[in-house]
Amino acid sequence: MAPVPVPDGVDPAVLEDVAREVAAAAGRLVLDERPADLGVSEKSSRTDVVTDMDRRSQQLLLDRLAVLRPDDAVLGEEEGGRGGRSGVTWVVDPIDGTTNYLYAVPQYSVSVAAVVGDPGTPGAWRALAGVVLAPALGETYSAHVGGGARLTTAGGTVPLRVTDVRDLAVSLVGTGFGYDAGDRERQARALVGLLPRVRDIRRHGSAALDLCAVACGRLDAYYETGLNAWDRAAGELVALEAGAVLGGLDDEVADRDLTWVAAPGVADAFAALVRGLTREHVVVPAVSAGPKGL
Repeated sequence: MAPVPVPDGVDPAVLEDVAREVAAAAGRLVLDERPADLGVSEKSSRTDVVTDMDRRSQQLLLDRLAVLRPDDAVLGEEEGGRGGRSGVTWVVDPIDGTTNYLYAVPQYSVSVAAVVGDPGTPGAWRALAGVVLAPALGETYSAHVGGGARLTTAGGTVPLRVTDVRDLAVSLVGTGFGYDAGDRERQARALVGLLPRVRDIRRHGSAALDLCAVACGRLDAYYETGLNAWDRAAGELVALEAGAVLGGLDDEVADRDLTWVAAPGVADAFAALVRGLTREHVVVPAVSAGPKGL
C-alpha cells in the first residue's frame, strides 16, 4: 500500500512539539488532580471502565489542540472529538491503562499522535509524530517520522534503540488482553502456545507503554489483538523510529486482528509464531450465510 502523503506545509517536528505540550498538560492533570472518587462507569463490559479523569483529560487535550492546531481534526477514545480541514488528525488516548490508574498502578499513560489519512481504516493512515507520557513514572517517549525516538526523564533525554536479540527463545515478550470474556479465553489459548517458545511474558496494562518498552529495550517484542488507533498510534511510531519491525495478521498493516512489533533480529520468527497462534485461537472466522434460498 502506498504511503499516505504529508500535506503541504506540515512539519512533523513541529507536530511532535505540540504533542509534547498537550500530553504534558494532560499528564499533570491526571497525576496531580487524581481525586479519591474517580467516578467510575462501565463501557463495553463490567471490566471495561472509564473514569471522570479520562473524560477530563480528553477534554483538556481537545481544548489545548483547538488553540494550538485549530484546523486539525481530533479523534479520541472517549466520546467527543472534532473534524478538521488541514489533513492532520490528532489521535488521543487520555488515559491508556485506565484499570491501572483505577488501582494506582503507575503503568498508565497519555498517548497523543498526529496522523494523516483515515485513522478508522487500517492501512489508510500513518503517524507523523507521537508522544507517550507516563506521568507516574516520570517518562516521556516521543518521535516524529525520520527523526528517531527519544526518552525524556528528569535526568535528561536519550535516544532509543531496540535490542539486538536474535533468538526468539531468549526474547522477553509483552502482551495484553481484551475486556470480553470470550476474547480473553481465546487470547489465553494463544498465550499457552507462545509461552514455551520465548524467555517469558510481561503484561503491563498499557498498549502504548508496551510499544515504547520495545523501543527502549525493556521488551524484545510485543503483540496484542483488539487494539484501536488511539491505543497504538503514538507508541507504534516510537517503536518504528527506534528500529522495530511492525506488522499485522497478514502483512505490515496492523489492525484489530493483530498488532505486533519486534526487534529486527527476531521479527520474522515472532511474526510467524503470533500470526499462526492468532489465526488458530483468536480470530473468529466470518460465518457464511450460504447460497441464497437455502
